[in-house]
Amino acid sequence: MYRRIVRMADAEQVADIVAQRLLERVIELQDKRGVVHVCLTGGHTANKVYERLAELVPESDLDASKLQLWWGDERFIPATDAERNSLQAVTRLARTVHIKSADIHMMPAQDGRADSHQCAAEYETELGDTVFDITLVGVGPDGHVGSIFPDHPSFDATNRLVVGVTEAPKPPSERISLTLPAMNRSEEIWVITTGAAKADAAARAIAGEPSLPASHLQGRQATYWFLDAEAAVDLPEPYDCAL
Repeated sequence: MYRRIVRMADAEQVADIVAQRLLERVIELQDKRGVVHVCLTGGHTANKVYERLAELVPESDLDASKLQLWWGDERFIPATDAERNSLQAVTRLARTVHIKSADIHMMPAQDGRADSHQCAAEYETELGDTVFDITLVGVGPDGHVGSIFPDHPSFDATNRLVVGVTEAPKPPSERISLTLPAMNRSEEIWVITTGAAKADAAARAIAGEPSLPASHLQGRQATYWFLDAEAAVDLPEPYDCAL
């Protein structure tokens, strides 16, 4: 299993490089395998990646008919709520990535549903045996990934692929998340981390501190950490590498 730490100057460069590399990698995989499954994340930097990606697509060879989109976690709120990760991503990508709605696998919304646990079970059924080719992941200042939080029941060992999360330590309190086993079923995991607030968690996770969910990310083939200078400031010298 291959791991690489990539440090860049700032969050803008992280978004630019990740978008460019993601597009290139998806096209490469489409040429080799056909359909490519990509699991998306939420957050400010991830949304910048999607904006950049949408700008690059028109001049590329991307075949949107061979693209399947999934999500690593979601806020359990109404479908039209602007805070939903999936709505934020699709709004940005849809400008140029013309993908069929059947190929966009959003996590269930709160509308008229019993609870996040029932909806998590439904998403797990939809996911089935799917293996993600690439999973994008963000890291919180506390080392959480998706909606798997340290010192919280969401971090308990499980064989489940998707769980409902209640009493989350950040709002909204109810969420749906892939579990770590589901994330690690990915061929490649791309961790996107920017800002000084993430520096401590990034350094501890990369060092393998077991109390942090982010420490347990491990793609089947490769795991990449994309950090800006602020997020990488606490990394030891051997990890201070450029693209």
